[in-house]
Amino acid sequence: MIPFRLGTRGSPLALAQARLVADALADAHGWSPDDIETVVIRTTGDRIQDRPLAEIGGKALWTRELDRALLVGEIDACVHSMKDVETARPAALLIAATLPRADVRDRLLGAESIEAIPHGALVGTSSPRRRAQLLRLRPDLRIVPIRGNVDTRLAKLAAGEVDATLLAAAGLDRLGRPDVGAAIATDIMLPAPAQGAVGIEVRADDARAVAAAQAIDHLDTHTCILAERALLAALGADCHSPVGALASLAGTTLRLRASLIAEDGEEEVCGAAEGTSPELGAELAADLLARAPLAIRRLFAA
Repeated sequence: MIPFRLGTRGSPLALAQARLVADALADAHGWSPDDIETVVIRTTGDRIQDRPLAEIGGKALWTRELDRALLVGEIDACVHSMKDVETARPAALLIAATLPRADVRDRLLGAESIEAIPHGALVGTSSPRRRAQLLRLRPDLRIVPIRGNVDTRLAKLAAGEVDATLLAAAGLDRLGRPDVGAAIATDIMLPAPAQGAVGIEVRADDARAVAAAQAIDHLDTHTCILAERALLAALGADCHSPVGALASLAGTTLRLRASLIAEDGEEEVCGAAEGTSPELGAELAADLLARAPLAIRRLFAA
């Protein structure tokens, strides 16, 4: 058969996720390793490592080159960390599948808990959500930007450039580092929307790719990710917007929790919605914005 071409970024984590997708496709379709080709595509986000994403173009820096390669037919599918995919996608593309979701939590490196971080410590994160959540819990902390892949951030921590940092548990697990860092409960810090989920995107009119990807779709994960991304879209959130969200399923009933936080952490609005309506994300977004103070509302375009 003609090899099925999987596009991915070239970081160790991206390649690990591409291998998970390739293995799932091979198992589902009885393909051999030669039937799947991994195509590494370097993105702008990989090239620019000295500035926060919010300052240089946001999440599109992780997807722009992958989108182009997919749209022109250089690859058959893209593998994405779904938390890094902007909510507004090209109409010609389709998130056809998600793998089963991994650990959604953040992990703290450099201290055993948020309370144990030394007073006035320097914490490295370029995530507006993590920055705001940390300042909400510990206004004494000094937050500084930190970029790079997992190894780069761990090296900066080891070198003493920062006293602590936060990484996604799912990424550490996929890199074979399940014991690195202390997991933070989601009732303390809600994760980024779609954190822990790997998505497979294809051209909507490519029947072969759509069918191949949908065969490995984990429906519960996909349902939760759609709700979280619908919340983001209804909020008009972008990479500057500190928002945490997490959906869960009990049977057919979806529960969606979310929090919006001011940049300085001084104000926060939280809420939850439950039901089976496809409008759940939009409904919760409207409720949160109606109750949010100006310092929070101005961070969202809705």
